[in-house]
Amino acid sequence: MTATSSSAPVLVTGGTGTLGSHVVPLLRAHGLTLRVLSRSPRADSDGVTHVRGDLVTGEGVAEAVRGVRTVVHLAGGPKGDDTAARNLAEAAAGAGVTHLVYISVIGVDTMPLAWFRTMRRAEEAVTTSGVPYSVLRAAQFHDLVLKMAAGMTRLPVVPAPGGLRFEPVDAREVAARLVELALGEPAGLVPDLAGPRVYDLAELVRGHLAATGRRRPLLPLRMPGKAGRAYRAGENLASDGAERGRRGWEEFLAERVAAPAGSPVRPRG
Repeated sequence: MTATSSSAPVLVTGGTGTLGSHVVPLLRAHGLTLRVLSRSPRADSDGVTHVRGDLVTGEGVAEAVRGVRTVVHLAGGPKGDDTAARNLAEAAAGAGVTHLVYISVIGVDTMPLAWFRTMRRAEEAVTTSGVPYSVLRAAQFHDLVLKMAAGMTRLPVVPAPGGLRFEPVDAREVAARLVELALGEPAGLVPDLAGPRVYDLAELVRGHLAATGRRRPLLPLRMPGKAGRAYRAGENLASDGAERGRRGWEEFLAERVAAPAGSPVRPRG
């Protein structure tokens, strides 16, 4: 049974975040009734009911999934994503949910960093729950890379570890793919979704500096340890057969960041 063939509401977690703010209106455009889970009270809108719950503690989760056939799990935080996914998946199994759509991250099974290991456990909570699922692993969103670049370029000299490569993807393209999955039958682990090209960190920073009309010298560094080796080996990059978005970093910057008038400078470094 697809999301469109059922009159039951679709539950969306993280519906007010960067990704959810695109997914929710797309699902509504298909005529679906939505139930959005959040930790704080929010006003309902046409076709969207907000319910309170905490995925990490489990409070309100069983009530949120009751009567739901499809769950789109987008919520994430600085910690506890594995616990949240486990609580949601267990509640979904108990409620008879027939499709659990989950957004994961590329490199989740190869990168030797604590956050990736947490995300791997979250993914496993979904795939071993007994609920039919679709899991999409995506690259870092342009929004996240912008936040990172903006923070780095506040420094008078920008550290630029060599070998760090990224393939940022537009959140709207990820949202469209997730909605496509939610409207269809459970598909298991689907091909990765990454941006149209690979950038090294220095390229991303230079692009941000150019877009904001500022100058900063870049200081080449070498990232040590297992993490450095993994990044240099490209273990955070999309696997063969990945799907590619069309909107690149430069287009995103042109839309989101404007250089001050009269300051067409080029970054140094």
